[in-house]
Amino acid sequence: MIKFSRFTLDNGLRVIVHTDKSTPLACINILYDVGARDEDPERTGFAHLFEHLMFGGSVNIPSYDEPLQRAGGENNAFTTNDLTNYYLTLPSANLETGFWLESDRMLSLAFSEKSLEVQRSVVIEEFKQRYLNQPYGDVWLLLRPLAYKVHPYLWCTIGKEIKHIEEAVIGDVKAFFKKHYTPSNAILVVAGNISENQVKELSEKWFGTIPPQPKPARILPAEPVQTEYRNMHVHRDVPSDALYMAFHMCSRRDPEYHTMDLISDLLSRGNSARLYNELVKNKKMFSEISAYLMGDLDKGMFVVSGKLLAGISFSNAEQAVFLEMDKLKEELILEKELQKVKNKMESTILFGEMSVPDIAMNIAFFELYEDADGINKEVGKYLAVTPEKIRLMARQVLKRENCSSLFYESQNKN
Repeated sequence: MIKFSRFTLDNGLRVIVHTDKSTPLACINILYDVGARDEDPERTGFAHLFEHLMFGGSVNIPSYDEPLQRAGGENNAFTTNDLTNYYLTLPSANLETGFWLESDRMLSLAFSEKSLEVQRSVVIEEFKQRYLNQPYGDVWLLLRPLAYKVHPYLWCTIGKEIKHIEEAVIGDVKAFFKKHYTPSNAILVVAGNISENQVKELSEKWFGTIPPQPKPARILPAEPVQTEYRNMHVHRDVPSDALYMAFHMCSRRDPEYHTMDLISDLLSRGNSARLYNELVKNKKMFSEISAYLMGDLDKGMFVVSGKLLAGISFSNAEQAVFLEMDKLKEELILEKELQKVKNKMESTILFGEMSVPDIAMNIAFFELYEDADGINKEVGKYLAVTPEKIRLMARQVLKRENCSSLFYESQNKN
């Protein structure tokens, strides 16, 4: 049981406090409820660009990293289609330094043409290195718009194309910041060797004076139900053929999410999992294969991906995957097999709650999902999954008409 307390400032900032006196450290995690799904379809990549711009200095603090490092701290951040998360860890004695840094960039991020140009160049280079010039790097640039037609999950966090970042101007950047980087659109979690009263005082001192703004409305187009099988075939300079199969499924908030998560584990977690055992070890069709969920806050994707062995056709490989999925639809799995993946999931969750930064981050995630107390209910939701639920969700999700397949063919065949 992870204990925490909470309060909300007058400007709408939600603050959650988790005290752990066994560590000399403190962690500040600030989650902004903005991701790639909140972007203009003609101005994509802005949420990720902001992840970089937020480290470019604020009006009163020209360098973010320098004072944090002097205080013995370290930091990082990441962006997804749903959120942007910033976190720092430092000795608890220097906690106020973290509040000073985070509050100043929420209040008054420094906008300059120079900073924008520097970070724009960094993001463009990242786009080229990770998505265009790396083997299998463009998979999600292809698979997302194959699976999605109207919902903004159809583009990656890096953006649809480089030109959207190249054409970003200071006015667009300022407008995006003003709309989304506000107290009412943020969740602040402070964890470690701290007290609730201490966090209250520092929160009021450093964040309480930031002017309130309404939480931005989010009205996104709903993705129509997919009723026909889709596929795309591409040729690339990669070592081996690869197959990617995406199925539409429920959102991270949905009660059935935990069932789908266990289905992914039944299929591919460990060397005794069904896809690995049958298609890698027995039939020798794949060199590797995995099944996983994207964990999206709107209706997301269940994905199967694998590298084909030489001589295996895409149609045979795809058919073999469907055959293993059909077994889940037709036969109730044994309690023993289900319990095995439940045990692994429980271990993963518990090990993920051992460090202060992980706890702070997870509390923020669950507060965004619905309620921070969900962190204490998660194991129970997995343990409640039954063989009947597994079969029902497999039938609803893992069907051909709900599948978008990407055949990623190597040009290097002999």
